[in-house]
Order: sequence, then C-alpha cells, then structure tokens
Amino acid sequence: MLTDTLAPFAQALVTELDDELQTTRRVLERAPEAHFSWQPHPKSMALGHLATHITDLIGGIAHTLHTTEVDLAHFLEQEEHPATTTAELLQRLDTQGAAARAALLAATPDDFEQLWTMRHGEQILMTNTRAEVVRHLISHTAHHRGQLSVYLRLLDVPVPAIYGPSADEPMFPG
Repeated sequence: MLTDTLAPFAQALVTELDDELQTTRRVLERAPEAHFSWQPHPKSMALGHLATHITDLIGGIAHTLHTTEVDLAHFLEQEEHPATTTAELLQRLDTQGAAARAALLAATPDDFEQLWTMRHGEQILMTNTRAEVVRHLISHTAHHRGQLSVYLRLLDVPVPAIYGPSADEPMFPG
C-alpha cells in the first residue's frame, strides 16, 4: 500500500503504471522473436523496434522526473538498440518499469509542476509540466501497445485480453 504522504497525483500514477505494466507484459510476452524484423507496411516500425519503443517509453517516465529537458538531436543518437529476444524485451520492461515506479514514488507535488521541455537542437518542440509529460508517456505506451496487438493479430499470434476480452482470450476464463 502506498503511504499517505505520497502526493495524490503520484499515487494515482503509480496505480495506473502498475496496471499498464501488467497489461504490457502480457502483450510483449507474445512478441514472436522470429518476426522482430517484420513490418505490416513499409512505413510501419518493425515489430522488434515497436516493442522496444514501448519499453523505452516507460523508461521515459524516470527520465522526465530526473531532468528538465531532452534534446532529441542527441537523445536519439544514444537510444539503445532494439531488443533481439522476447526475454530481453521483458527484462527491459521490468527495469524501466521499476525505475519509473521509483521515480514516481520519490516525486513531490513540486516535481510534477516543474516545466519539462522537448527540443531538437534549438527548436523547442514542446514545454509542459512533468505531470503532463508523464501522463502522455503512459498514454503513448498504451497507444503503441495497441499497435503491437494488431501486429500480433496479423501474424496470427493469439492476442491477450487488454482492457477487455480479445477474440483469443476471455477476461474471465472458464
């Protein structure tokens, strides 16, 4: 149980993050390594890249709460290489999830109100509060997880229940 001293916003985010991490794990567990280079369309991300991006978005939560900006001109150069196995994806999710959770638990209300900027060199792409950025990262993760579930369907991999039952997995078995 979370402490009473935790900022109510942080408490809500930790609860949401925990739920999203469980759901994301169920989808990533089904990512078929043999198809990591597969793309449903030439303009689409490869499956392995998309799955890795999902784990990296979770890592963005801790990064946001520990910094006041990111410069994509340099950040993208340092981005980790895509995972090559499902086990690696799950390890990255666990590592990034733990870091995100710890950062949220340590954050104060003032931390959430701090402005955070995304730039590309001198061009400012956005400036929002850290709270807004963290909420966006959780939503962005869910968005890409939805894309990944479509990839699974196209590859005839059973899609897990996400927010409700899927054609392959009821919410309440039996």
